Amino acid sequence: MKLIIAAVVMGVALAQDALSLDERPLVAIIHNAQSGPDETGVHSSDFEAENGIRFQFSGSQSIDGGASMVGAYSYPMEDGTLAEVTFVADENGYQPESSLLPVAPAFPHPIPEFVLKQIEFARQQEEAEARGEAVRRQDIGPTQGQGN
Repeated sequence: MKLIIAAVVMGVALAQDALSLDERPLVAIIHNAQSGPDETGVHSSDFEAENGIRFQFSGSQSIDGGASMVGAYSYPMEDGTLAEVTFVADENGYQPESSLLPVAPAFPHPIPEFVLKQIEFARQQEEAEARGEAVRRQDIGPTQGQGN
């Protein structure tokens, strides 16, 4: 019964989405060129639509049977700016680069005192376990946020 209800809900959702797709204006494809893969696995694609969407990539098969690819894509955002992403996909995974992607904080950054205490507690635990003893949290003093 649950499966039937889920199927009905999915059908309604898909039907509503299909109706909204029919209402959207058609977008012309300006350029669409693809080649390969050839006998060595080399392939490429270049696509551009009149609404500003572009996607280009080229790739090849690696000696170990994997694949590698480099490319870029861009699309206009609602505020009128252009979102641009370049990428490499190879044995190290998908590696995108873009000003839109979040950036980790610079390292080294100051390590909070409560983190240092937790690291010390873990070190003491490992030493105590090696000696066959137990370590309690109060042996290293209070930690931030616990009110001890």
